[in-house]
Amino acid sequence: MIYLKLIWAYLKIGLFGFGGGYAMLALIEREIVGPKWITEQMFTDIVAISQMTPGPIGINSATYIGYVTPAHSSPEFQGVIWGILGSILCTLVVVLPSFLLVTYTSHYITRHRESAIVKGVFAGLRPVVVGMIASAALLLMNSDNFGSENNDVVISILICVASFCLVQFTKIHPILIICLAGLAGFLIW
Repeated sequence: MIYLKLIWAYLKIGLFGFGGGYAMLALIEREIVGPKWITEQMFTDIVAISQMTPGPIGINSATYIGYVTPAHSSPEFQGVIWGILGSILCTLVVVLPSFLLVTYTSHYITRHRESAIVKGVFAGLRPVVVGMIASAALLLMNSDNFGSENNDVVISILICVASFCLVQFTKIHPILIICLAGLAGFLIW
């Protein structure tokens, strides 16, 4: 049954998705797109929708994937009720491991934050998180996001570089830069 498969997939994502939503994207893609529950195009759309809505991207994507996957995987699960059930299950399951881990370890970490072991664990996790976020960036560099024509790719890269430079070297608010990049994409395409 698709719900048990979704629970198992999101339990793994929740357990091993260190570093937040962007770091989880590669794992989500492997667990959800890999078994062909949704298409690569749907996954790209889900990432875009999750970024536009308030809240963490990992939870937003879990909610949305939980809603669309049952209907996409089997015609017997068409309907709003099945989608809402999938949304609730995926959202709860992706949050549960982090909630339990934080609940049970916060006291220990607070008491022993100066310990060499605790410092070593966090020092070891930092590069892994950076690598997972870089992996998510590479995962999203596909034809669905950058276009399939060479000209589209060049324009997309130029918009990306210009946006990065504006954020990095000016005091322009990032939301304004996002709006300007969206306007540029609208005018160009």
